[in-house]
Amino acid sequence: MSSAIDLLKEYAETGTLKALPLGHFIDGAFAQPSHNRTLESFDPGRSMAFARFTAGTAEDVDQAVMSSRAAFETVWRDTAPVERARILQKASALILDNLDLLAVTETLDSGKPLQEALGDVRGAARTFEYYAGACDKLQGDSFPLGPDHIGYTIHEPVGVTAHIIPWNFPISTAARGFAPALAAGCTVVAKPAEQTPFTALLLARILSDAGLPDGVCNVVTGTGRETGAPLTAHTDVDHITFTGSVQTGRTVMKTAAEEITRVVLELGGKSPVVVLADCDREQALTGVLGAIYENAGQICSAGSRLVIEKSIHEQFVGDLAARVNALTLGHGLEKPDVGPVNSAGHLAKVAGFIDRARERGANIVAGGSVTHDPATGKGWFFEPTIVDAVAADDELAQDEIFGPVLTVQVADDADHALELANDCQYGLVAGIYTSNFARAHQLARRIDAGQIYINEYFAGGVEVPFGGNKKSGFGREKGLEGLKSYCKTKSIAARIT
Repeated sequence: MSSAIDLLKEYAETGTLKALPLGHFIDGAFAQPSHNRTLESFDPGRSMAFARFTAGTAEDVDQAVMSSRAAFETVWRDTAPVERARILQKASALILDNLDLLAVTETLDSGKPLQEALGDVRGAARTFEYYAGACDKLQGDSFPLGPDHIGYTIHEPVGVTAHIIPWNFPISTAARGFAPALAAGCTVVAKPAEQTPFTALLLARILSDAGLPDGVCNVVTGTGRETGAPLTAHTDVDHITFTGSVQTGRTVMKTAAEEITRVVLELGGKSPVVVLADCDREQALTGVLGAIYENAGQICSAGSRLVIEKSIHEQFVGDLAARVNALTLGHGLEKPDVGPVNSAGHLAKVAGFIDRARERGANIVAGGSVTHDPATGKGWFFEPTIVDAVAADDELAQDEIFGPVLTVQVADDADHALELANDCQYGLVAGIYTSNFARAHQLARRIDAGQIYINEYFAGGVEVPFGGNKKSGFGREKGLEGLKSYCKTKSIAARIT
């Protein structure tokens, strides 16, 4: 396997990587369709194209779905759970064997710092390891019907599953959908975001190398209009897992309704981090900083709202701003504290929020401007930003910016903090920093969000179910709850006398 050093040298010399695949992955192999249409993939740190990939069509999607349908009905649903487990465990090992290639590719495609991409790849390996262990433990219940009857349930795979993968965490999101679907006995057809197509393709090849039968996991690349929409509307798709915007999520739901297709939606958030006066200040400062500036704030569950008690507000925000101003920016391969945002269009969106806030007289205490990689003058960068004392009805407190922008809201006390935390259309996650453990759990119960972190943001891993309330969507991924999303329960009752 090529080392990270070799891959960095190759990219520096050629501007690309020779290991990047071209073509869809269908029926166990890469194949370039006859139409031979391609799109460019851009390195956000340089704002330059570094590779091309296949621009799929509805015909390509149909081929992939039909392949997965055949594999489901003839092979995978009847494969013994222990055999599925062995394949997923092998895939986990192969992901780690390909750690450097996957991480460097993820950095070039998404822009995130290499150290974050390495963590994402290791997390993907852990996800396959976790669900490998669940394959042969997916068991039903029996229920007492008296001496004359027997009753029990079995969990059956839902069938062909479609996965629409976002650009902010390509390999992580692919893994958290692929692994439980495959563990349950489902087949997979995936459409990665057109900004970040490559790690999903590489992951499909790794699964094939691990022994996954042909057709069980297919990946089709292209735009949302030309491949994503035909995939979610396909009549042979039994389930859709979608991660993306509320607007697109609505469209997916409407499309799914036509065929009564199962859906899991993760639609983003505007997650509060509640910091109370009795918190461990150092712990809270570190947690708040990581919650919003990891991956340049391009995280659905980012802690993008700091809800802080009034008595510590001024000092805490001052200390936080000093740390933010010391963060380094740069190309992801250089391992900066903060990398670029993913595209020119997204950079303009983030900048638009701050430009409008500045026009309203907002108090911007750190950052607030478009910038570039200081080493090259290139790339799509936005300064890590803090906007202080924002009103609850301001768009900065209500809308998902999806960038390195922290909105500060000042609370009179814990009850007011709870009110501010819940005063939002989203309900994905929330963080709480306090030394009062009873109060922490009281707030955790009353904050309307799918996941709560206490005294550590992004606590937990694949074992912890993840998903949102309100406009953050519905359904759960990760943990054993995520496995259930890909199962249908059948009840069986029989007379035995």
